[in-house]
Amino acid sequence: MTIRVLLVDDQHLVRAGLRMLCETDNTLEVVGEAATGSDAVRLAEQLSPDVVLMDLRMPGMDGIRATAAILASRPATRILALTTFDDDDHLYPALAAGACGFLVKDASPTDLLHGIHRAAAGDHPFSPNVLRRVVDSALAARTTPPTPEPRTPPGLTPRELEVLALVAEGLPNADIATHLHLGITTVKTHITNLMAKTGTTNRVQLALLGARTPRN
Repeated sequence: MTIRVLLVDDQHLVRAGLRMLCETDNTLEVVGEAATGSDAVRLAEQLSPDVVLMDLRMPGMDGIRATAAILASRPATRILALTTFDDDDHLYPALAAGACGFLVKDASPTDLLHGIHRAAAGDHPFSPNVLRRVVDSALAARTTPPTPEPRTPPGLTPRELEVLALVAEGLPNADIATHLHLGITTVKTHITNLMAKTGTTNRVQLALLGARTPRN
């Protein structure tokens, strides 16, 4: 099944590089390119992409407003933000606008392609370092006084607690599998079970929970 991709970035060279990368995967079809947020909104309406690779910093309508505008009329569209490590001012507003994940622009070609496929499948792809920054910033901003001491979520097995701790460190599934000597399918099953048991709906929420959970 072909995944329709819209590329949004104000730099022509970046778009050209992303297009060349997508063309190496015969399951991806680049249906259009946009250099501004307003063009992205217009093309998303015309071309019905499955995934939008969205630059956050653009003149005029930036990627955050474009994300919100696209999802207002096309809520099933998956918008994957492309960011840099100094983009904290854009990360959280983009999350609030509905971006499904964040990849750094210097990610490996394999990670970028994998991220597009994960986004299309309904997952929330995050570059590990970006996820770590999200967790660290959220914890730093958290008010501590009258909140109770963190407690281990009830009903989790020792192995699930190990997986939860590694998710909080920003490790992708493949690295968790290597660290715990598990198959990647087993790791995915543990993460699915963790979300069901803890009431979380995505990897960011699970990572935040893991960062607040005491470790034995």
